[in-house]
Amino acid sequence: MMMGEGVEWGLHCCTVLAWLDDHAPIATARLAEIFELPPEYLKKRLQPLVREGILDSTPGARGGYRLARTPERITLMDVVAAVEGRTEAFRCTEIRRRGAGATRASAEFAKPCGIARAMGRAELAWRRELTAQTVADLMADAPANASAHARNFYERVTA
Repeated sequence: MMMGEGVEWGLHCCTVLAWLDDHAPIATARLAEIFELPPEYLKKRLQPLVREGILDSTPGARGGYRLARTPERITLMDVVAAVEGRTEAFRCTEIRRRGAGATRASAEFAKPCGIARAMGRAELAWRRELTAQTVADLMADAPANASAHARNFYERVTA
């Protein structure tokens, strides 16, 4: 399974917005500068997070983004689901009913096959792991000076 870079940008932005909470709302252009991204590109990447209630967006000259919830209440799965959607990664199409399986009795297909069960278990484990980790966990795991670097860069750019 491959996730788009929007997940990475979303998680990094949530972390930085948490570190800069006392400056919020953070203008799109300022947030984009932190990551050397075009503001319109970043804005498109953050829109799903606003729709899902992870970020708040304030329009206007003094507007920008802020976390809509505390970092402890935003899971990595929240961000992944907002950006990538909630569709399961594996979708069983029951190809075992085709070809050689086409003449088999329907009762033989009453239960999902081993492949579908294995993929379901793997997806559940992956989702549980992402649900168990929060933006606060990312902040705690960041290098000790990461917050200070983000704050210094932001304050230097906005001065």
